[in-house]
Amino acid sequence: MFRNIILAFIPVFVAVDAIGVLPMFISLTHNMDENEKKGALLNSFITGVTLAIAFILVGKWIFSILGITVNDFMIAGGFILFCIALRDLLTTEKARHVSASEFGTVPLGTPLIVGPGVLTTCLIMVDQHGIIATITSVILNVLIAVTIFGFSGVIIRVIGRNGVGAMSRVMALLLAAIAVMMMRKGFFGLLIK
Repeated sequence: MFRNIILAFIPVFVAVDAIGVLPMFISLTHNMDENEKKGALLNSFITGVTLAIAFILVGKWIFSILGITVNDFMIAGGFILFCIALRDLLTTEKARHVSASEFGTVPLGTPLIVGPGVLTTCLIMVDQHGIIATITSVILNVLIAVTIFGFSGVIIRVIGRNGVGAMSRVMALLLAAIAVMMMRKGFFGLLIK
């Protein structure tokens, strides 16, 4: 069992990509106080784990009933991310502020921590290593991501508020690029079928 957990943990760890999401977390939360960040992190943990477990348990069944493919899911997730990035690029700092609970659920809990890549990886891991190992690996990975994000205050002290503001715009642009990449992969996947 431990071996299966480790074998499921590694691909999910890569799919979650907490280090890659960290700059986006910093840029999107730099106007929040510590209590708001803690609330957002708790919300993101609950959202990410709940979504992943629900998807592991019923994802294939729901997809087959609705006629949805993983590629459809990637296109939809990419579109949502693109809308979030566009909003961040085009609005002012005050207008961009979202509540911690809203931010913790979308976009942090999903699709940034647990998005189409993680959900797809989970379906593959269930087939290869079993449902218990996959659920355990998801819980551990989301916990690791939230813990890493919890130390973002240290990074803010190092690069300063102006640095975070500049990073915010760059990360919004990168988020838009990631969204386009997800949609492109989804469209390409649909075309080759």
